[in-house]
Amino acid sequence: MSSIDIPTLDEIKSARQELGEKVRYTPAWQWKGDEVSRLFGEETEVFLKLELFQYGGSFKPRGALLNMMSLDEEELKRGVTAVSAGNHAIAVAFAAKTVGTSAKVVMPKSANRSRIERCKSYGAEVILVDDVHKAFEKVKEIEEQEGRSFIHPFEGPLTALGTATVGLELCEQVKDMDAVIVPIGGGGLIAGISAAVKQMQPECKVYGVEPEGADSMSKSFKAGKPEEIDKVDTIADSLGAPHAAPYSFGLAKKFVDEIVKVSDKQLADTMELMFREMKLALEPAGASATAALRFPLHDKLEGKRVGLIVCGTNIDLQTFYDNINEHK
Repeated sequence: MSSIDIPTLDEIKSARQELGEKVRYTPAWQWKGDEVSRLFGEETEVFLKLELFQYGGSFKPRGALLNMMSLDEEELKRGVTAVSAGNHAIAVAFAAKTVGTSAKVVMPKSANRSRIERCKSYGAEVILVDDVHKAFEKVKEIEEQEGRSFIHPFEGPLTALGTATVGLELCEQVKDMDAVIVPIGGGGLIAGISAAVKQMQPECKVYGVEPEGADSMSKSFKAGKPEEIDKVDTIADSLGAPHAAPYSFGLAKKFVDEIVKVSDKQLADTMELMFREMKLALEPAGASATAALRFPLHDKLEGKRVGLIVCGTNIDLQTFYDNINEHK
């Protein structure tokens, strides 16, 4: 793991420049008021990095675009393929349209219908399979048979370089943070953000948060190597990666201070809170960093200056309502 290629600050800044206006420089918003004081303590300062306002509704286009912008003319002609429960598929569809190529994305049948339709609205062909394990098998088949370039949902140097631009922006927007809390699915987001944050604000702690029913990175940290989980069982399907992968795991292991877990009930309660207090209709993954600050990290970070990554939201009204109602 010592030989892992760490993205430098110059490389991260260059990547952000290369992305240019293809992605939004999303706002970092300080949450103030009586409710936040009651929830987190009067001295706690909370800043939300609002990646839900990114094109495609999540942070994912940053890495997808960098990967596609590295393809040559012939590769772009053959198109791209991807596997995802939603946000990455949407991002790949959006990025493919942006760079002028075609996308064929594989999604589990359990994927939210609104996400499937959003992929199609960007012009992608969508193939549905039984589960996320089958999805990885199918995408490999497409890659081999059609010569499409596989855009990985969370692994690889360009993916991490893309997500590092979220950390770059946050550190430019909010100085002297004590902690940043980052959602973990496969690990691509926290790999990049932690690499950027630790180089720009070295004293800042980086915490990861996983759902209890999709804890592949927690298991990997304990084992000291990337691990698989038998099944994904959480309402936070965007964080439901079946395994960790070597590069993103290596960066996370180097830069992340601690990983905590949240329950589906804690996620649903936080979705309701953020809708009530900030009028943000978030999917469970988008509420996970705030849930971590409310619950497992509450005492540790009371009185601190904390950045929360609101990683995105692609959810329909019925699912939003059901997630909250079923976990009351």
